[in-house]
Amino acid sequence: MDHTEENNSEHIEEHAGLIKTPKQLIVTIVLAFLIPIFTIIMLANLVNVGDRVGAGSNALTPQAIAERIKPVASFDLVDANAPKVYKTGQQVFESTCTACHTAGVAGAPKIGNSAEWAPFIKTGYDEMIKNALHGVGAMPPKGGNPSLSDYEVARAVAYMANKSGASFKEPAAPAPEAKQSAAKPEAATAVAAAAPVAAAPAPAAAPAPAAQPVAKAAAPAAEAAIDPAGEKLYKAVCFACHAVGAAGSPKYGDKAAWAPFIATGIETMVKNAIHGVGAMPPRGGSQATDAEMHAAVEYMVHAAK
Repeated sequence: MDHTEENNSEHIEEHAGLIKTPKQLIVTIVLAFLIPIFTIIMLANLVNVGDRVGAGSNALTPQAIAERIKPVASFDLVDANAPKVYKTGQQVFESTCTACHTAGVAGAPKIGNSAEWAPFIKTGYDEMIKNALHGVGAMPPKGGNPSLSDYEVARAVAYMANKSGASFKEPAAPAPEAKQSAAKPEAATAVAAAAPVAAAPAPAAAPAPAAQPVAKAAAPAAEAAIDPAGEKLYKAVCFACHAVGAAGSPKYGDKAAWAPFIATGIETMVKNAIHGVGAMPPRGGSQATDAEMHAAVEYMVHAAK
C-alpha cells in the first residue's frame, strides 16, 4: 500500500506545471508581451543602423547636405562681352609646340637645350616671332594651330627661348577691344530687313536633272562618315609633322608611306598615337582625348586610301 501511494505521488509531480504561484503567472504574462516588443525594436534598429548618424558627425551640416544634393552636371554663364582670356606661353607650348620642340622633330630645337637655341636667339626676339607666325622650314604658321592669336604665339616663343638660355621680356598684352556702338546692330537690322527683297527667288527656275542629285548624294554620305574632330585635331597638331613627313612620319595623303601602318590595323595605329612611337610624343604632344586621337588617325588614313 505504501508502495502504491509513493508511485501516485511521483506521477502527480511529473504533471505539475512550472507556474505554482500567482506571482509567477503575472511575470510570465508580462514577459510574453515585452519579449516580442523588444525583439521588434532591435530588428528595426538593425535595419536602420546604416542611416544613423553618430555624435559629432558632419553629415548634417549645410555643406554636407549641399554636396549630396548638388546636380551631377553644372554650367557656367559666360559673358560674351567679357575680355578675352589669353593662353600663357606654357599653355601654348603644352598644347601645340611640345609635339616638335620636346623631341626635336624635323630639326626643331629642343626646349631647354641652350646650344640648339643659341642661333635662333641670336637673330632676335622679333625675328623669332615672325618665323613662328608665318612658318619656317618644316614648321607651319603658328605651329599648325591657326586658332592662336599673335600675342599667344609671342608668349610661347618667349617661354621656350627663356627656358633655353634667353632672357626675353614677356610681351605686353594687347589693348582690350573697344565695345561696338549701338549703331552697328541698327545697320545689321537694316541689312536684314532688306535681304528678303533682294533674295526673292526667280519664279522660272529651271529644274535640275534628276540624275545629278542622286550622283552627288553619295559624296556627302561618304564624308559624313569621317568625324570632323579628326580633321580639327590634324590641322591643330598633327599637321606640324605629317604635312611634310617630318622625322619619318608618313606624309598626309601619301598612300605608299601610309601602307605599312594601315596594314597593322586601325587599333594598333591609334594605340601608338596615344602612347607615342618613335619620334612622336604621346598624343602628338597635345591634350587630345582617346576619341579625338582615334578620329585624327581615321582622318589621315582616309586621305591615304
